[in-house]
Amino acid sequence: MFGGVFDVEGLEKEIAAKEALTQAPDFWGDQKKAEKLLSEIKSLKNRLEPWRALAAQAEDLEALYDLGAEAGDNSLEDELKGALAQAQGDYEKQHILNLLSGEVDKNGAFLTIHAGAGGTEACDWTQMLNRMYLRWAEEKSFKTEVVDSLEAEGGLKSITVQVTGDYAYGYLKCEAGIHRLVRISPFDSNARRHTSFASVFIFPVLDDTIEVDIRPEDLRVDTYRSGGAGGQHVNKTDSAVRLTHLPTGIVVACQNERSQIMNRATAMSMLRARLYEYYRQEKEKENARFGAEKKDISWGNQIRSYVFQPYTMVKDHRTKTETGNIQAVMDGKIDPFIESFLKLQWEGLLVAPGADDGGDL
Repeated sequence: MFGGVFDVEGLEKEIAAKEALTQAPDFWGDQKKAEKLLSEIKSLKNRLEPWRALAAQAEDLEALYDLGAEAGDNSLEDELKGALAQAQGDYEKQHILNLLSGEVDKNGAFLTIHAGAGGTEACDWTQMLNRMYLRWAEEKSFKTEVVDSLEAEGGLKSITVQVTGDYAYGYLKCEAGIHRLVRISPFDSNARRHTSFASVFIFPVLDDTIEVDIRPEDLRVDTYRSGGAGGQHVNKTDSAVRLTHLPTGIVVACQNERSQIMNRATAMSMLRARLYEYYRQEKEKENARFGAEKKDISWGNQIRSYVFQPYTMVKDHRTKTETGNIQAVMDGKIDPFIESFLKLQWEGLLVAPGADDGGDL
């Protein structure tokens, strides 16, 4: 029924094969391995059952249509239209989830935003983007926690937020790249139009099933006093932790916990996530996929533009998805951009970031 969109038969065979392994006499001999297998089976069933429900919906709709056609009863038309709209909505939702089939798509994510060109304007823009993503996460019922932040005049120089929830990384990976703001600056007494940039980085929160080798001799650990809010204890002890991975030069930091031990554990989790992305890039040689993250945070490299003046428009330069309701977008309504990206990525039809900027956009 679902064609190339979803392989029901293949998934059923995979579930059956894994369930057969659970019948082995020594299945619980390795508890960690057993729990991992059971988790995999549950995840596969969670993907399969909604499609089975959709198939049942389709059969019910067909039966209702045939019943009305045979009886010549037009009174069923409204009921059919409503049921069809519901089924189409359910299909779209499951189709998007089916596109999130990568190794770590189901995991949580670390979201990092850095201010780019634009000074105070860019710091305010970073704060605005952070609010947008927090609103989006709230609507998804995802949990968010600030891991590290650097305040600056007008807003944030940088911020890292851990987003916890099913498929948080799968959704948010679409947001990695440079975001451009055009507006009349509230910081300019002459009310001139300014352009600002911020860069968004997305990394998966890794569980124990993903191995990333970090040798102690490759790490430099620095501790320092946390800045900003947090109380006397946080600000008067060297509880913040900065980790530098010497071979790659990757640096992560955490200062949100009162305990240096807890900050170090979170920083290690972030470092594993960063290294996972780094090593995957090196292994697969997919430089184009990560190109947006390596470009300057400035003109010509943006993946999306947000224009407040002289008109209102948000446009994604990769998918050409756009809307004039910029306030809704800033309130977290970014799913149309995410879904367009996932669909075009699946079809292999993505437009290169920064291409065809379209004048002011």
